[in-house]
Amino acid sequence: MFEPICAICTPYGSSAISVIRCSGTNTIELVNKIFKGKDLTKLEGNTINYGHIYDMDEVIDEVMISLFRAPKSFTGEDSIEINCHGGIYVTNRVLKTLLNNGFRMAEPGEFSKRAFLNGRIDLVQAESIMDMVSAKNKLALGIANNGISKRTSNMINNLEQELLDILVDIEVNIDYPEYTDIPEIEYNNLNSRIDNVVKKMDRILEKSSSVKLIREGVKTVIVGKPNVGKSSLLNVLLDEEKAIVSDIEGTTRDYIEGCLNLGGITLNLIDTAGIRKTSDEIETIGVERSLTKINEAELVLVLLDNSRDLTDLDLEILDKTKDKKRIIIMNKTDLESKNDYKADVYMSINDNKGIEELEDKILNILNLNDFNVLDSNYLSNVRHISLLEQARNSLNEAKGAIANMLEVDMISIDIKNALDSILEIVGKSNTELVIDRLFSRFCLGK
Repeated sequence: MFEPICAICTPYGSSAISVIRCSGTNTIELVNKIFKGKDLTKLEGNTINYGHIYDMDEVIDEVMISLFRAPKSFTGEDSIEINCHGGIYVTNRVLKTLLNNGFRMAEPGEFSKRAFLNGRIDLVQAESIMDMVSAKNKLALGIANNGISKRTSNMINNLEQELLDILVDIEVNIDYPEYTDIPEIEYNNLNSRIDNVVKKMDRILEKSSSVKLIREGVKTVIVGKPNVGKSSLLNVLLDEEKAIVSDIEGTTRDYIEGCLNLGGITLNLIDTAGIRKTSDEIETIGVERSLTKINEAELVLVLLDNSRDLTDLDLEILDKTKDKKRIIIMNKTDLESKNDYKADVYMSINDNKGIEELEDKILNILNLNDFNVLDSNYLSNVRHISLLEQARNSLNEAKGAIANMLEVDMISIDIKNALDSILEIVGKSNTELVIDRLFSRFCLGK
């Protein structure tokens, strides 16, 4: 066990209840010194107990004590959660009393770190706890739950086992060539097994790109020439008067941001200044920022005016966004049409027509319309995705080594590198795993 630590684990401020978490060596005995109620040292784990916290002879607060005994606690250690009244002063008094009686203040994330070090959770689960706290929408919450419930870890473990099986067969052939009953490694068979794992990784990474958008939100930029309806579209999507709407060109001189929950995902919307040539110095800066936002965008909504012919500015905007993931919107369909450009969505923002079609189009173009949280064959964490890409690259190098007919011990180096990357995702070391796997599959008698 580690030294006893404590920290407030509810938001700072006045509330009905505050919770102070304690964990580590002698936690129960130390809390029992300042608690008047039942003797905590004699109670079973997973119980809630009523009493009072004392500082010397002074009553600090009436509390409920949740008691957990190792290893059946979040950290895997003896732990206590003190449920006290939620005033700032009283919560700090209870915390100070703990610090004066053998505890130290926990570092950020230290409870989760101890849970990992004590084998209660792996790194994926630990990171998913923070993903849950920061979830912006329903799908992001479901993705975090996949990590906490070990669905993601189980997927990684399956890849790990496949690589271990390949490595074990290679290591046995290298180290025990005298055993005639051990199948000899064939390059074609080895290449096929590695290729099978690579294809699984490719499918996971393909799905993971969509998951990243769900977790972090989609940076969505609304662009068009002045007075085409960009600010009106932002207001309609957000259902609030976020941007000033006017018939005067150049009203929006800087970008305006807002967040929209759409079909379980978050759009980080940005309404940009109308793109045009202008002598106004401030508006020019706004136009330059609009162009910068286009480059940074993950989705671009391009607005055209149905009541006017396509202009050189329209053509310039269409050209600047041609390589981006975009939706071309023809607005003002309530007016006489003078524009025959083929758009993706036709709208009359003033009449609230075409909004649902636009929302469906957004989900379709992002490939998120049929996203199923329960299909756990994806990664949601940037670190995990990067490590899986490293693993895939190492396996592709192994395939290159096979194509060049290099010795199997050289090929095994690339496979070990891939395994190291996979194990780093969940925070494991592979040396003992290879040994354990080897002896569990072969009775070598030595």
